Amino acid sequence: MAFLPAPLRGVVAALLLALNTLACCIPLFVVTVFKLCLPFAAAQRLSNRVMNLIQESWIANNNAWIRLLTGTRWHLSGLEGLDYQHSYLVTSNHQSWVDIMVLQFLLNKRIRPLKFFLKQELIWVPVIGLAWWALGFPFMKRYSKAYLAKHPEKRGKDLETTRRTCAKFRDNPVSIFNFAEGTRFTPAKHAEQQSPFRHLLKPKAGGIAFVLDAMGEQLESIVNVTLYYPNGQPGYWDLLCGRVGQVVAHFDEVPIPAGFIGKSYDQDQAYRQAFQQWINALWEEKDRLLDQLAIEHPATGRQRR
Repeated sequence: MAFLPAPLRGVVAALLLALNTLACCIPLFVVTVFKLCLPFAAAQRLSNRVMNLIQESWIANNNAWIRLLTGTRWHLSGLEGLDYQHSYLVTSNHQSWVDIMVLQFLLNKRIRPLKFFLKQELIWVPVIGLAWWALGFPFMKRYSKAYLAKHPEKRGKDLETTRRTCAKFRDNPVSIFNFAEGTRFTPAKHAEQQSPFRHLLKPKAGGIAFVLDAMGEQLESIVNVTLYYPNGQPGYWDLLCGRVGQVVAHFDEVPIPAGFIGKSYDQDQAYRQAFQQWINALWEEKDRLLDQLAIEHPATGRQRR
């Protein structure tokens, strides 16, 4: 349907996304009620399996309209070794609102559905916020340094939330996702941080370390994703309109150092420093890779209009 004007493609895609969301949320909420009413192990396992199928169906339906309405060219590497039966911690640089749809498009049914760390305020998003809650996505309450100085009892709450969430997945394969940078890259944020990287914001090691603390022995590895858009960072409307001409994604499966398992990030200063250095080294390599990808995949003119 590339012959349609871009705005019309956007309207059609938005309608398909909305209908898909409503169609999948209805059975999801029914299963959620079933899960809440029957807190038995067998019922919980069945509920979780059905919920995963619903989430994968939602992603698969979105993938269908993306293929139908867009002419995006995908340049992919490193996906070959991933296993659906394993648990992973997935992280990525954060370029655009499109990143989440891209990651779901590429990883659906290759590994278990991604569970994202979300800001607590997002639970109030109509329909989809409740769906995220039902699927067990971890909602995180962020506190400023000034607030924590006045309320020290709130320190460590994110770690407690992470541990509680991860405990639910201890006996089942799962893919936990965390944007290590915490926010989308913009030149203004890059300058404000005085980031040492050319194309990236500073990574926040705490979120990844907390997941390792909670379930490190269960995780097969860290899947480190590098996303690059040769034609510039697209917006969500660009995706809906089929204007994302190229997407480059490199997947690097990184072994978790044995010395990082069973350590406390918030209490062990030596471990905290070592872990931060390790994450920074991964980001240095990611920064170099983005330079290389820019050479290998040049822009192909303007985004389609």
